[in-house]
Amino acid sequence: MKTLSFKSLTLGWITRGLAAGLVGRLVSRLVSRFANGLAFGLLLSAIGAANAAEIQGPYSLTSPNGELSLTVSAPAEKGVRYSLTVSGKPVLKESVADIVLQAMKSSLSEAKVIDVKHLTVNRELQPHVQQKSKRVQEHYNQLTLSFDNQLALSFRLFDQGLAYRFTTEQGGALVVSSETVALNFDGDHRVLFPEETSFISHNERLYLPKRLTEISSEQFASLPLLVDVDDIKLVITETGLRDYPGLWLEGSGKQGFNARFPAVVLKSELKQDSDRNEHIIQRADYIASRETISTSPASALFPWRVFAIAQNDAELLTNELSYLLADELAIDASWVKPGQVAWDWWNANNVFGVDFNAGLNTQTYKYYIDFAAKFGIEYIVLDEGWHHLDSVLNVVDEIDVEEIIAYGKSKNVDVILWVIWKTLDNELEVALDRFEQWGAAGIKVDFMQRDDQAMVNYYWKIAKLAAQRKLLVDFHGSYKPAGLRRAYPNVITREGVRGLEHNKWGDYITAEHNLTLPFIRQLAGPMDYTPGAMVNAQPENFNINFNRPMSKTTRAHQLAMYVVFESPLQMLADTPSHYLREHESTEFITRVPTVWDETQVLSAKISDHIMIARRSGNQWFIGVMGNSKQREFTLDLSFLGSDNKLYQMHSITDGPNAHRYGSDYASKSEVVTAQSLIKIQLAPSGGWVARLSPH
Repeated sequence: MKTLSFKSLTLGWITRGLAAGLVGRLVSRLVSRFANGLAFGLLLSAIGAANAAEIQGPYSLTSPNGELSLTVSAPAEKGVRYSLTVSGKPVLKESVADIVLQAMKSSLSEAKVIDVKHLTVNRELQPHVQQKSKRVQEHYNQLTLSFDNQLALSFRLFDQGLAYRFTTEQGGALVVSSETVALNFDGDHRVLFPEETSFISHNERLYLPKRLTEISSEQFASLPLLVDVDDIKLVITETGLRDYPGLWLEGSGKQGFNARFPAVVLKSELKQDSDRNEHIIQRADYIASRETISTSPASALFPWRVFAIAQNDAELLTNELSYLLADELAIDASWVKPGQVAWDWWNANNVFGVDFNAGLNTQTYKYYIDFAAKFGIEYIVLDEGWHHLDSVLNVVDEIDVEEIIAYGKSKNVDVILWVIWKTLDNELEVALDRFEQWGAAGIKVDFMQRDDQAMVNYYWKIAKLAAQRKLLVDFHGSYKPAGLRRAYPNVITREGVRGLEHNKWGDYITAEHNLTLPFIRQLAGPMDYTPGAMVNAQPENFNINFNRPMSKTTRAHQLAMYVVFESPLQMLADTPSHYLREHESTEFITRVPTVWDETQVLSAKISDHIMIARRSGNQWFIGVMGNSKQREFTLDLSFLGSDNKLYQMHSITDGPNAHRYGSDYASKSEVVTAQSLIKIQLAPSGGWVARLSPH
């Protein structure tokens, strides 16, 4: 359902009519209906006054539920200014939006508003690869200001937040000199700041607690990041990112942020003795350069600047703005198949109890396939080592890719192939054709480590070319999700997250970190955290071991991640030999779906705890994750509905000794109803997880 407000139909039509020289026809129609000349004069004057007031501003917009209120002022010094309140509380104050194109006669600070439109949209969407739910409600009010320099600026207010984007009707070549995103707050609020040191980054950061005034203009962060405005949570990110560089934020030294963009790369080269790490030799003095599409209603669309709003932490876990504001579907996605993946790299191919020499060889991958087939896992991945690093088609002697893929198909298990982005790009279409010929299901593209305009375009190119060959794509070494997955659902997940792999070389993947990611990073889109460690330790027993890694959480905490963490392509990171030995844990993991029909957040607080229930068909799954303190919760099952339906609940919780031996767990099976209250005790860094099936 799509509706337009009366104001849009009247003022917008009159403004366009007058601008197009239709005054004569408008007047003649009005005269024919109003014989009294005085009445006609008064009517025309009233219309003119209303339109002039609308054009002059200030402009206002409210969210559908009336909780969010936006005020926008006409262009002045440094561009358009806007302020946002939530339930009467100031959140953004006199923030500034501006963009400068080299072909423009001026920036917005000198432009004039020539048209104002209002729009209301209310419709239900069904994602082609569902993440949080089968259906997503899209309900917003929109304000669009058109300027006399062919630029327009649209603001959208949802109940869940604010977004704005620029468009331009200029044709031909566009060079974007700069964009201003100046965010100002009315207090020295707390920030969870994923600080970066370079534009060359995997965007895998810790969320550092800071105050706004502690962040200097020399310090900057990748997105998304969170600002706590007097208990109103604001997560800043972007979507609709295409043919444009990613947005980063630097401190203002005051109470706010300013934009920082990676400029266009003019010259780069791989560092000496590296097949993946680049040295940027020269950048341009502009951030984007592109040809517009003259047939588009607005010749050029720029990314949406997104401000997700939550009046309690739990609301962040169901926020869908990143998806709702993204580009529409561009392909037939009926063939895209979500599922789980047995992964080789984290566990260093350390299988044991077998009669062959394990490693990067055909026999080992057949073992992975046998394991996957036993538990109904849809995919395995051949990660780094299956080909020589000079060419993705130069396969090592110990591996027969075609034999592995054919063996997998005989067991209903598909194969995903890891590649370095640059090596793939060197022989792109030839390589993709070969992968398709072999029967591969997808590619895991790694080590991009940039989000300047050219690299953003690379993601879109890979998505399109892979879709033409029905190949899934998992981007690693990547920037955050920014809308590509809606247009190309074959881009089924991506990294851009500090995940389990860091346990191989660091001790900072704590329960608190795991309880921060879903509120911030996951809001932008799926995250390939790669859970599933079967060797589990409390912090005091944790050891860093690259080839024999472990988690710094309990076993039940790891299992709960499969319900809490969202990734339509979800990894099992540990060795199949561990999973075969830990049959009960593995049997539970492999029955957890990777996409959901419904999500209900039961209780949640950033870095403290999450209790979430998700439904797939007629089954419910509940995941509970706690922080490094021992916890007790009461789980209310009333979300199951008002009837007296019986459910068989199988749960796995921290064992009685999990506080000292992280792999200790206990399981239980019982019959429950919507009236049941379940007592949960979590060990430090602990968890609880359950599957509920109709009895």
